[in-house]
Amino acid sequence: MSPRDVYVVDAVRTPVGKYGGGLAAVRPDDLAAHVVRSLLDRSPGLDPARVDDVFLGNANGAGEENRNVARMAGLLAGLPVTVPGVTVNRLCASGLEAVVQASRAIALGDASIAVAGGVESMTRAPYVLPKNDRPFPAGHTELCSSTLGWRMVNPAMPPQWTVPLGESAELIAEKHGISREKQDAYALNSHEKATTAWKDGLYDAEVAPVPVPQRKGDPVLLARDECVRENASPQAIARLKPSFRPAGGTVTAGNASPLNDGAAALLLTDDEGLRATGREPLARVTTCAVTAIDPQYFGLGPVEAVNRALAKAGRAFADLDVIELNEAFAAQVLGCVAEWPEFDPAILNPRGGAIAIGHPLGASGARLAGAVAHQLAAAGSGLGVAALCIGVGQGLAVVLER
Repeated sequence: MSPRDVYVVDAVRTPVGKYGGGLAAVRPDDLAAHVVRSLLDRSPGLDPARVDDVFLGNANGAGEENRNVARMAGLLAGLPVTVPGVTVNRLCASGLEAVVQASRAIALGDASIAVAGGVESMTRAPYVLPKNDRPFPAGHTELCSSTLGWRMVNPAMPPQWTVPLGESAELIAEKHGISREKQDAYALNSHEKATTAWKDGLYDAEVAPVPVPQRKGDPVLLARDECVRENASPQAIARLKPSFRPAGGTVTAGNASPLNDGAAALLLTDDEGLRATGREPLARVTTCAVTAIDPQYFGLGPVEAVNRALAKAGRAFADLDVIELNEAFAAQVLGCVAEWPEFDPAILNPRGGAIAIGHPLGASGARLAGAVAHQLAAAGSGLGVAALCIGVGQGLAVVLER
């Protein structure tokens, strides 16, 4: 049996909230339910009972998104109780992994219609307290924040593999000779592109505003990404101190992605499911590739993933119209670009990237896939790639075509 075509019928996301910002009062399972509900509301001709499965990515899993947030989101969104759900974790690429797994199920005939996406509330990520391995005597147990990064590290792991993510970005900057000035310039450009995209209404088709409950009064609607700096300046970003290497460091809060809250979801179908929606698809999912590298250079993970995904599609960089590459750090993106000599940076993150928009871990991959699909639909044709680096040294890339 030949694989079935997989269509992206629609894609939505929340505005991305800043840490402790506009979405701080919203639980992650409610954020996920919001995008699932919004997605199906935009296809009123589709019977929700026709959804075969809900795939959601989440990187944390330690707080309110525990107990299989995909299933919880489906129930909270009002899907029939007969619609199942599964949560997947590939850290920063969890949302894109959900798209891959849903696409695979459709291509193999295990599903006809699926929702795929991701969610993360880094604001509401809890502190976790490990249990002692023996009851007495009571020792000192470290309380760990589950917002970001390593925790409860296995001592058998080589220390160079468990360096902070920002230190890895410093290593990439050293490897490719990427200066602080280049990183800052890249970050400013991300903010400028995102600002222009919002002003031009380019996000209107994909952002579903979130009603945020208030302690008193009616909910307040969050409708825009909170971390985009419309008035970002070279002088302001240059004043920021290095975050990981006090002496001689180049990675700062200004040229790295912030901590964020948000969710995103895509509606995926085969031909039969597409007819059930009564809609024209935005794009088609063609190929994907996942790769792994030395964990201390995790930011370069997308390099080979994109290479392999394009090769599987029988395409080359010259065929690309857009690539949405997650901006964990400016140094990481510039390092990847340095290893793609045939790549045209002009097609990279044309509407701004995660340095400006934000990086809610489990949601980012779905946001990127949705962004590519919407851009291809707006152009009427083309080829695009969504890709992310992944902590502990992995890369994931998906090719979409229209």
